[in-house]
Amino acid sequence: MRSDVIMKYGIRFYIGVFFLYLFTPLIVMGLATFNDSRFPTVSPWKGGTLKWFEALAQDGAMWVALGNSVIVAVGVLVVAVPIGVSCALFLSTVEGKGKTFLYSLMMSPLLTPGVIVGISTLIFWRGMSVSGGIALTVIAQTTFIAAYVMLMVLARLQRFDRTLENAALSLGATQWQTFRRILLPYLKPAIFSAAAIAFLQSFENYNTTLFVKGYDTTLTVYIASKVRTGLTPAVNALGLVLIAITVVLAVVYEMKRRSEQKSKREAL
Repeated sequence: MRSDVIMKYGIRFYIGVFFLYLFTPLIVMGLATFNDSRFPTVSPWKGGTLKWFEALAQDGAMWVALGNSVIVAVGVLVVAVPIGVSCALFLSTVEGKGKTFLYSLMMSPLLTPGVIVGISTLIFWRGMSVSGGIALTVIAQTTFIAAYVMLMVLARLQRFDRTLENAALSLGATQWQTFRRILLPYLKPAIFSAAAIAFLQSFENYNTTLFVKGYDTTLTVYIASKVRTGLTPAVNALGLVLIAITVVLAVVYEMKRRSEQKSKREAL
C-alpha cells in the first residue's frame, strides 16, 4: 500500500476518533436528559421521560443564575471589546524594544491563574468600598478576556496594508474617516469573532467569578454547587437546550455567510 493512501486513511481515522471523542459526552448527556432516573446517567435506562424539562422550567434559581451569566457576559462584551481593540491598535503603531514589554504587560492577565485574578480584584475593589456582585464580576473577567480580543484583532492587523491609510490621508480624509471607512470594515470579522469568544469565555468562567460574584450567582457557580448538593438531569436538560440554540445559531450564520458569498460572486 502506498504511503499517500496510508496517510489518507490515517487522517480520516484520526478525524473520526477526534469527533467521537468530542461528541460522545454530549450524546450521553442528551440521552440522560430523557432517562427517568433521578441521577444524570444513561445506564440503567429506566424509561423515557420529558419531566426533566419540566423540572428545568420550575427551577427558578437556575434561571436567575442563567440571567446573571448573560448579564455579566454582555457587560464583559461591552467593556472588553473596545479595550481589546484599542490595545491592538496601539500595539500595531509601537516600534522598538518597548513593544515587547507592552505586549507582555497586556498579556499578563491572560497568563495569570483565574483564582489570583479573582482574589486580587476582590481585595483591590473592596479597599474602595466596592463589594462583590455583577459589576465586580464584569470588571474581574474583563481584565483577562480583553487580552483574547486584543490577540484576535492584532492578528488581523498584521495583514493590513498601511498604504491604504496613507492614501486616504493624502486625499484629505481625517483620521476618524480613515478609521471608520477603511480600517474598521477590515477589522469587522475579527471584532465579531473576538466578541463571540469574549461572550463565551465570560459565560463559562468559574474560577474568577467564584471570588467576586458576591450574592449574585452565575450559572457555572450554580451548577458547581448542585454537583456538591445533588445533581439532577434538569442540568442535562439545560445543557441540551443550550447546545440546540448554539447549533441553530451556527447553521443560521453559515447560511447567511454563504448567501453573502453568493451575492458577491453574482455581483462580480
